[in-house]
Amino acid sequence: MFDLNLGELGLLAVLALVIFGPERLPKVAAQAGRALRQLRQMATSATEDLRSGLPDEYKDFNPADLNPRAFVRRHLFEDDDSTAMTGTALADPLVDELAYGERPPYDPEST
Repeated sequence: MFDLNLGELGLLAVLALVIFGPERLPKVAAQAGRALRQLRQMATSATEDLRSGLPDEYKDFNPADLNPRAFVRRHLFEDDDSTAMTGTALADPLVDELAYGERPPYDPEST
């Protein structure tokens, strides 16, 4: 999540020791741990409340899918069954491809 290496973690530990002092550092670390635990519990309960409020059609909803990075990765980089036949997800398997320069059929009901 934060992408910290060992040197950066050591620097943060030394800074925390200098800022809070050796006698207050354990108390501050315990408070930070409790705050993170409460934040995780709030996030978990909010997710459960969201899932319980959704209708049955959306029981497989995953809030992590709302992350833009996960959304793009799932829709652009992962293959699914619709891409197996034609290579593109938007192509209709019932329609033949047009040759170069060929005009598509005219449908007066669609215009």
